[in-house]
Amino acid sequence: MSNRQNPKYEQNQEEHPLSVLQKALITGFVGGIFWGGLGSLAYFFNFTSVSHSSFILRSFIMAPWTEGLLGELISLFLLGLISMGASYLYFILFRRARGMFPGIFYGLGLWLLVMFFLNPVFTAVPAAVDLDSVTVTTTVCQYVLYGAFIGYSISYEYHKEDDSKVDSGNGQQKEERI
Repeated sequence: MSNRQNPKYEQNQEEHPLSVLQKALITGFVGGIFWGGLGSLAYFFNFTSVSHSSFILRSFIMAPWTEGLLGELISLFLLGLISMGASYLYFILFRRARGMFPGIFYGLGLWLLVMFFLNPVFTAVPAAVDLDSVTVTTTVCQYVLYGAFIGYSISYEYHKEDDSKVDSGNGQQKEERI
């Protein structure tokens, strides 16, 4: 058997595509890192008085390192993991929704959940009514953009996969990969 036909070589193995759920979880992690990173920049440039580190680390750990770059980077990674949970929730509840508006409303709902209902858990974050208008505007916009990113990405992948279920060659249903 020649090297070109040997199945143990990587170039001769078939690549298995990711399921829609796997893509949704990756989207959640990347979205958490990306939008959290932009949130860190907004905090650094004083567009907001709270950062993801205020929620994730400073509310539970009272140490000087949580105020610096190390605290921001650790909380950014943790935000990526938490965001995977948020994207999984979107996947379960709204993956069939089309367009950007479901994601926008999802992001707004996340902001309301975090700032009003979960706020007592976050001792390092003032109540939403006590935040200045610039912080409220900035964080609402971040959550809305995050929701639009997560929502549109997940629903796009779901509908792309859903549209390709019917094989155009023979009209038969393909098996669903979730």
